[in-house]
Amino acid sequence: MGYHLSDDMSAENVVMAMKMANKNRTNSKGLIYHSDRGLLYCSYVYQSELKKSNVIPSMTDGYDCYQNALAERINGILKAEFLLNKCNTGQELKQLIKESIRTYNEKRPHLSLNYKIPNFIHNKKSSEDSFAGLI
Repeated sequence: MGYHLSDDMSAENVVMAMKMANKNRTNSKGLIYHSDRGLLYCSYVYQSELKKSNVIPSMTDGYDCYQNALAERINGILKAEFLLNKCNTGQELKQLIKESIRTYNEKRPHLSLNYKIPNFIHNKKSSEDSFAGLI
């Protein structure tokens, strides 16, 4: 739903991804944003954006990557299946990431979704319940 490529891990960059996700929302139902306990997610600027966007924050209990397995899995898939070519410029990388995420959400069937694509499930669930998530 939202992403932002940057050279650093500042909270402002995560806010940009959150703003993109909010812009792409298909419903106004309540959302929960789950993250690890990284400083950028604990920051005042990021927590303020969540509150302003009416999003409930949720964080892992500690520094256990298994509690954030879905995000780690998506990152792993992007790196292993899509980001195989070395880009010469930041602009090329941005385009590759954009295309990779679009392919992941709109074209790539997922075994865990009974070979449906994430956007199909998301759009179906958006009309049924409050919590549907994509990258």
